[in-house]
Amino acid sequence: MADRQRGSPVDQTARFQDWRWENNLVNVAAMCCRYVLQVETLQALAERLALSGPIVWRTRYNLAPGEAVPVVRMSPGGEGREIAFLRWGLVPAWNRAGGREEARANARAETLAERPAFRSAFRHRRCLVPASGYYEWRSQGGRKQPWLFRLRDGAPLVFAVLWENSPDRAGGGLETCTVITTAPNQLAQTIHNRMPAILAPDDAKRWLDPRLTDPSDLAPLLRPFAADAMTAIAVSERVNNVRHDDAGCLEPVNAPDAGDGTDQMSLNL
Repeated sequence: MADRQRGSPVDQTARFQDWRWENNLVNVAAMCCRYVLQVETLQALAERLALSGPIVWRTRYNLAPGEAVPVVRMSPGGEGREIAFLRWGLVPAWNRAGGREEARANARAETLAERPAFRSAFRHRRCLVPASGYYEWRSQGGRKQPWLFRLRDGAPLVFAVLWENSPDRAGGGLETCTVITTAPNQLAQTIHNRMPAILAPDDAKRWLDPRLTDPSDLAPLLRPFAADAMTAIAVSERVNNVRHDDAGCLEPVNAPDAGDGTDQMSLNL
């Protein structure tokens, strides 16, 4: 299978910052808004999907909307898969260049087929975002306690994602993306009322299949991931600040009200 990697996360981030300023772009508060991506996770997914070649990435511990993130999608012509770097925060293709527009970090699975911002991308522009884990917050004692969700076996998390080519004032465009969210599973609902749509390996391949364009074939893939395959731990509040992007964000802490009185979420599964 053909494989490619396009763009540079550093160059793409700088380009997006200029583009956002020139095009009056504002970010929308996200439901799933931070995640971890270790280079080993990206390499593992590349192997699973038969991609080869060098991986241009460094481990990131606190990725947030507005940044360049690596995605896996079908390459132009549909002859293979590629890794590309897209801005996290989808701007609809029909946005008027230069107009004030919201960048959508998340899209609800239940309304993708109807929402004008997402319905075309749902049928024709789907991709995957790999993650080592994602953060969600719960208010407790007047502060926001972050929790880190991961797969129990250490395998990559694979988010279902949509992408678009967004216009700019110069007559060109910039590719942007949004992470799909769904109802929470038994684990996630103890922290938040939504969770990212996480795809199992076979479902991830179906999600990328360009022959699938009927929403009725795609919607069943966007179900809550199995709770017993995941873990959640309370981690340092260092991650609350997007400027902090180091291993300290993953430091476990005690959360007294987390079921069994430890930093590990207990669900009696």
